[in-house]
This record gives sequence, C-alpha cells and structure tokens, in this order.
Amino acid sequence: MISFLRGTVAHVGLSTAVIDLNGAGMSVFATPQTLSHLKVGAEAKLFTSMIVREDSLTLFGFADDDEREVFDVLLSVSGVGPRLALAVLAVHEPEAIRVAAHTGDGKAFTKVPGIGPKVAGRIVLELAGKLVPHGTGTGTAAPVIATVEWKPQVVAAMTSLGWSEKDAAGSIDKAMADSPELVDDGNVAQILRATLRWLGQDGARAGNRVGTRG
Repeated sequence: MISFLRGTVAHVGLSTAVIDLNGAGMSVFATPQTLSHLKVGAEAKLFTSMIVREDSLTLFGFADDDEREVFDVLLSVSGVGPRLALAVLAVHEPEAIRVAAHTGDGKAFTKVPGIGPKVAGRIVLELAGKLVPHGTGTGTAAPVIATVEWKPQVVAAMTSLGWSEKDAAGSIDKAMADSPELVDDGNVAQILRATLRWLGQDGARAGNRVGTRG
C-alpha cells in the first residue's frame, strides 16, 4: 500500500497530477482544490489511497491525512465509488462532511453532482457513527440538541429514503415514545436508526413509504 508520495510535480491536469519520484512518474487523481496547490517543478507531498481493481491500480491523492480518512470511510457506503467519494470532497471540506454525517444532514450531500436524495439518505444512514466531528471525543457525551433542531433533520433524512414528511414525523414520534432517552440526547443519527428499526418491526409499516419502491 502506498500511503503518500513525495516528489517533484511533473504535470498538473484538470483531474490528475503526475509526481516524479526519482524518474518514475506516478499519476494521481485529486480534487480541484488539491491540484490548485501543486506547481510544476515544485516539490509536493500527497497522502494517497490506492484502489485495486482486476484490471487497474489507481491512486487518489489528498492534501492531508484527514481528507484521505474521510475518503476511505465514504468508500464504505454501498454504491459510492472512488470518483463519487472524491466529488464529495471537491464540494465539502472534511469537517463539513463529518458534521453532515453526524447530524444526519442528507441535503448537504445532494449538493454534490451525481448524488440524489436516495443516495444522500443512504450515505447518512451508513455513515452514522463512522464519521464524528473533531472535538467530539468517544468518551464525551454528544451535546444535547433541542427537539426543534433534531427532528427536521431526521425527517429530511427519512424523506430522502422515500417516506412522506407526514409519515416520517409520525413514525419518529411513535418510535421515540419507546425510546425517550434518545430524545433527551438529541443525537440525530441514533434517532434515525431507532426510527428505522421501529418501522422494520412490522413489515406492514413499509406501506407508509410514498411513491414506487423497488
């Protein structure tokens, strides 16, 4: 595994750069922000993530280790490949992605080209607990968020998954009646998971979803 590259910038393109490592040119895909800081002829260091396919080895480069970490976690979401993960980092800073994942803000991900409400909802659901904003230690309780703040975020995440706002709000209320401790904590990700679990307890509840479902 190649963790980083340090060498002379030989070329900077629209989506890739070539780093000269003592005569060997390594091509790396990167965000426009990262590429904008590379200058041909100057030395550069890029943290990298290697994607191995049957017919290719592709390197993705990042300005720092935090960007690479967020990129790797995004790849754990079903349906999110390296190009889409890189597109997310092209639109949002790593900390903004952490906050969106932690608070269940699916709308933040729909700002990325190629990500619609369904994919955004899946990202929020699968990233819950995986990305935490810096400063939120594992041994520190999450700050209490008032209902007026967390409920719209949970409703938005559920509507992106296919429920109507009315049915989403009603399901949240019923699920939270069984888990009042989650209301006190106000953790969006936990409330979303608990509501989806509550809905899954009875297959008939799936009928609350609007539109056509596969």
